[in-house]
Amino acid sequence: MMAEKEKVRIEKLQKLDQETLERLVEIYMNAYEGMREYGGEGESYAKRYLRWCWSKAKDGFFVAKIGDEIVGFIVCDDDWYSRYEGRTVGAIHEFAVDKRYQGHGIGHRLMEKCLEYLKGKDIELWVGEKNERAKRFYEEYGFRDVGKHGIWVRMVRRAEKVIKEREK
Repeated sequence: MMAEKEKVRIEKLQKLDQETLERLVEIYMNAYEGMREYGGEGESYAKRYLRWCWSKAKDGFFVAKIGDEIVGFIVCDDDWYSRYEGRTVGAIHEFAVDKRYQGHGIGHRLMEKCLEYLKGKDIELWVGEKNERAKRFYEEYGFRDVGKHGIWVRMVRRAEKVIKEREK
């Protein structure tokens, strides 16, 4: 099922047409399988949310592709006003890899692209409190749990700290 690592390309999403949106929604929905409380209220919510992500952070909307198929995506915003920080920071609004392709390094490639894009900025993200796998993943990249709101955990990666990047 999974092609070799070098066959995975990370690129900036060029346009959000109907076909692309449908594929992103499909990835979003299957990535949140078994964790529906974090995946919103179904497909119509996912479409609205992903359109909002596109309008908010077009330049930081990256996809992982194998051939012509999108297998994952990350939305990195370099101009996010954090009410918790009281200033503009980087943010990761959404991050999902198709379940069939998880565990093959695609998420790491997407995260590395995002960190390169948001270089020099503090970065904020929210993750579901029960999503232990995702929290561990983010911790590998220097994100730390800094608070909670409802079922969500806020994690921040400080730019000023020298963080040993995980081995490639």
